[in-house]
Amino acid sequence: MSKQTSESEVAERVAQAAADFGAAAGEIDTAAVAAMGVNRTDLRIIGIVHRVGRVSAGELALAAGLSPAATTTAVQRLVASGHLIRDIDGDDRRRIVITLTASADELIVNAYGPVGAAGKAVLQDFSSRELAVIERFLLVGIDMQRQQAIRIRALTSSESPGH
Repeated sequence: MSKQTSESEVAERVAQAAADFGAAAGEIDTAAVAAMGVNRTDLRIIGIVHRVGRVSAGELALAAGLSPAATTTAVQRLVASGHLIRDIDGDDRRRIVITLTASADELIVNAYGPVGAAGKAVLQDFSSRELAVIERFLLVGIDMQRQQAIRIRALTSSESPGH
């Protein structure tokens, strides 16, 4: 077997493992969606608000990759379901900020906290050099996937009826 064939086979296995990793992460999100009684978009919004603490609707729309109208609809739904709070910013009374309710924060911590801890435990088995390669792979992969998402959104909007 040639070196090139071997590298090609390894690259194929890595690509498949990356796809399987993404699918497994999707399974976790599916379980979290069911546990929280929300849809995937709502879960993404809850996750963003959990990460940043408090955010304006405009910042949230940008971070979630949603239109302002879709963000407003999702925020209203999540406020009504008891997951988000809309409040006036104490520093700028013209600005509305969005935060998580204590119960939503607890659900996120209970769902994803152990996942993060387990992931860190797995990473303990890797050397610093291996972790640097994994980090580089993930960062390059994140950028590639975001670029592909942009491409796919453009494809679907340009090929939809009436466009």
